[in-house]
Amino acid sequence: MVSQEQRRKQLAREKRLRQQERREAARRRVRARNAVIAGTLAVVVAGGAVSYAAGAFDGDDANAQASSAPKDPCEKAAPGKVKPLSFKKEPALTIDKSADYRMDLKTTCGDIGLDLDAAKAPRTVNSFNFLVNKGYLDHTKCHRLTTGGIYVLQCGDPKGTGKGSPGYTIPDENLKDKRLKGNVYPAGTVAMANQYNAQAKKGRNTGGSQFFLVYQDSQLPPDYTPFGTISDSGMKVLKKIAAAGESTGQGDGAPNATVVIDKATVTKS
Repeated sequence: MVSQEQRRKQLAREKRLRQQERREAARRRVRARNAVIAGTLAVVVAGGAVSYAAGAFDGDDANAQASSAPKDPCEKAAPGKVKPLSFKKEPALTIDKSADYRMDLKTTCGDIGLDLDAAKAPRTVNSFNFLVNKGYLDHTKCHRLTTGGIYVLQCGDPKGTGKGSPGYTIPDENLKDKRLKGNVYPAGTVAMANQYNAQAKKGRNTGGSQFFLVYQDSQLPPDYTPFGTISDSGMKVLKKIAAAGESTGQGDGAPNATVVIDKATVTKS
């Protein structure tokens, strides 16, 4: 997915542009107000409204949002530590591509069930089947929440920094999925994060263990392997996490909810 640093810079630029536009609009209103003969009640009221609006938009939005951040809606994490696992190469393909697989994430915020698409993304599903059976995701924290334009919770990094990996990469799969219409990943999609840079057209086939859960339709190009869907009950959990917001107040940062995957399992049916 778009890197956190790229997303942060984009949001910062957009915020500066909005603030500049609002300040300029406020200055225009002040100039218009000053051109009116002073002394009437209407002018005083309008002027006060302009001054108040301009000051409100010039404030520190991040601090304002942080001060009103809701209480962490999640429970304490189960005892245990992340396993420091790394592997030299992608595991051999052992799953049955014609079977149904389900990954269950028991998190501190509630259970999130994922129905995996082994037929369309076999190497991705195979990789998670391998990693989960090694306990790779147990006790890991979902480290990133985006809340503007892109609405996802990102998980799967044992380091919790966005830089962790299993030591190997897997290829992109299923990028022509019919669900990805109009450069939109629909709500309920689970997809792979990767290091692809669309501008430089570099970084294909760089998926590892990090994935993102889409809790609301998100504007993204079809560059990230969609490999499953989120259960209805899992979507409710995601909505709760999203409602708590993220830590920067700028739409991209660590979730205010402490989302830890206590235990992950993959089952075949």
